[in-house]
This record gives sequence, C-alpha cells and structure tokens, in this order.
Amino acid sequence: MPITLVTTVAELHAESARLLAAKRGTSQGLVPTMGALHEGHAALARTAVEQNDVVVASIFVNPLQFGDAVDLDRYPRTLDADLALLDGQGVDIAFAPSVEEVYPGGEPLVRVTSGRLGEKWEGASRPGHFDGALTVVAKLLHYGIPAAGSAGPIGPAAPAGGSGHFGGSGHSGDAGPFGDADSAGSAPGRAGLAAYRAYFGQKDAQQLALVRRMVADLNFPVDIVGVPTVRSADGLALSSRNRFLPGEERDAALVLSRALRLLEQRANAHEPLDLDSAVALVESQPLVELDYFDVVDPATLEPLAENCRETPFRGEGLALIAAKVGPVRLIDNMPLSS
Repeated sequence: MPITLVTTVAELHAESARLLAAKRGTSQGLVPTMGALHEGHAALARTAVEQNDVVVASIFVNPLQFGDAVDLDRYPRTLDADLALLDGQGVDIAFAPSVEEVYPGGEPLVRVTSGRLGEKWEGASRPGHFDGALTVVAKLLHYGIPAAGSAGPIGPAAPAGGSGHFGGSGHSGDAGPFGDADSAGSAPGRAGLAAYRAYFGQKDAQQLALVRRMVADLNFPVDIVGVPTVRSADGLALSSRNRFLPGEERDAALVLSRALRLLEQRANAHEPLDLDSAVALVESQPLVELDYFDVVDPATLEPLAENCRETPFRGEGLALIAAKVGPVRLIDNMPLSS
C-alpha cells in the first residue's frame, strides 16, 4: 500500500485511526524528521516499521531551532525524494505540515525550555537551539498519539489516571509509567489506545538525551527508541549537511570519526583514553576547526570525573565532538563501554 501524504493535524489523526482500525493494529510509531532524508533516516523508518503496525514520519523544517535565517533558508527541501525513501521502507503516513499548521498565529508564546542539559555542548554553541527543537518535538509527539482526537475503534482518548492530557504519575529521573525509554515495549499511557513509540538517531546524541529527559520529566505516553548512527563506508556519520562538503573538505571531515574510533578502541581494550592525543589528531587537520571534544556521562552529559588520560577506562561513556569543516558544522559521537 503506497504511503499517504497528509498536511494537517486533523488529516493525520483521521488517517492514523483509519489504518489502526483497518489493520487491527496495536502499535503506532512516529519518526520525526526535517526532511532531506538519507540512509540514516531510512534506518529509523525501517526500525519503526519492524516494531509497529502503523508508522508515521513527519517532515517539517522547524524555524524555531535555527538561529540563523540564512541557515534556515539554505536547509534542503526535497519532499518528493523524501516520500520515495519513506515509501520504500514501508512507512504508512508522511505528515508534512506548513509552518502555519504547526505554529498558528506565529511563533509560540510558550516554549519548552531545555534547562541545564541544553545549555552545554551544542546548546552553548547554538543558544536557544534545543528550546526550539524540544518545542516542536513536544508538539509532534502530541500529534502522533494513536487515535488522538478521535474515539476511533480502539477506545476513547481519555487520559490514564486523570492527571492531565498525557496522564500518568511517574517520577522525574526514570521513564515514568510508560515503560523503559530504551525498549521497544508498549507505552500504555492512555487507556485503550495502541502502544506508542518515537524514533530518534543516536547521531544527535544530545537531542536524544534531552528528548528522553523531557518525556520522563513531563510524563509523555511514549517510548523513545534510539537508533544507532549510520555511517558511510569511510566512517563519516550520515548527515543532511554532508551534501554541502566539497571533496577536499569531505576528506578532511573523516578525521572526526577516526578520532572517535581511536577512543572506542582504547575503551574496548581497557586502556587510558588519552583524550589529548585524540584532540591533537583532529587539530592536525588544517581544514577542521574544532569546537569541542570530550567524554561525558551518557545521561547527564557531564564530563566524566575520570578522564582516563593515565588510568584505564571503565564503565560507560559518550565521546562528543563538534567541528566546522569549511562552511559546514558537523557533530558526531561514539558510545564507549569497557
């Protein structure tokens, strides 16, 4: 069955309810994107299709998370190609709303604030970015609730526990009443409705951590599923911005993944990470301007107390890196485990 394109929230609710009923479905997945899709997005879509009866992918270039109007205008819009890619993965619905549909009346007066977790790393380099990103993710998660706005064939959309629109009474600091945020299990936050999952790439590690924190702290009835970073054969993490890298600069950008792999190898071998030498490797590439490179706690994003320059690495960590390569800002990361 070919993918269905919808452009309004009402159409999304009606079509998702129809498909859940037609398929006698018990689960719905959401894949939020900004378009300009590549194989990394295809991996998100495939994972969602494998785990859910109905899958929605959103395509929306969110103006709130762009600090530079030129960068916003430059961001590629490739709707026809995006639809073809999603259709090829088996996605049921593409939701491609206008800015006016998502933000009727202009920019919202109230936004989600990313807090301390959003002020460091990318947040320090791009002030306000994560407030804008979380605001639109919150709206998209609302839109994607199975059968939202309609009683439909799978029961009324009544909040579970009567504690607000999303229901539930979980405590901050855990995944709340909706299950393990790392699992592909159900999120029965609203009585009688299908399980609900949303899919984000590990490539944007800080965004993934923030979305998980928002979902836990604000009791959203959704499981957040992280999908591993997809890389090209030479190691470069796939990104919609890679298309703006000319040949010489693309080759230079490979130093980011080489430095991350170096730390991964040392962690796997229980050796000191020697972050300074990895930083030196990146800085030896004249076309690369390093912004930050550190090893942090995967949940809090705080730098690890033991930086393991001289002692063997133990436990879990996340190596984060950001750099400008020519006109293009790139980010990457690598989970570390000993």
